[in-house]
Amino acid sequence: MHWQDQDHTASYLIRDRDGKFTAQFDAIVKTEGVKVIRLTPRAPNLNAYAERWVQSLKHECLNNFIVLGERHLRYLVSQFVEHYLKERPHQSKDNAPLSGTPPPLEPHGEIICHERLGGLLKHYTRRAA
Repeated sequence: MHWQDQDHTASYLIRDRDGKFTAQFDAIVKTEGVKVIRLTPRAPNLNAYAERWVQSLKHECLNNFIVLGERHLRYLVSQFVEHYLKERPHQSKDNAPLSGTPPPLEPHGEIICHERLGGLLKHYTRRAA
């Protein structure tokens, strides 16, 4: 039910080998069309990417708000994810967003600021001349 309410669909669920993840849990997730990938035993560095993303979410977004409930938290996280994937430059991709190539740079034109979450997350573009 959770994934039906989301704009994005999950393709993979990467999980560790904890006993709380039963075969029934995996079966439920697979019925939604999500492939379950179990981490290898004793692989502590595999969680580093997920932990770094959570740290970015906390420091760039959540630490600036008093969360007023689950619905509010979902809104904050969804806005951050949209910014992170579509607008935020990533150094490992030559400052392009994760969703693909950045829009073409216009040499002239007015600079426009796009804001999310009341100005906490900003993205700048040029208006075509």
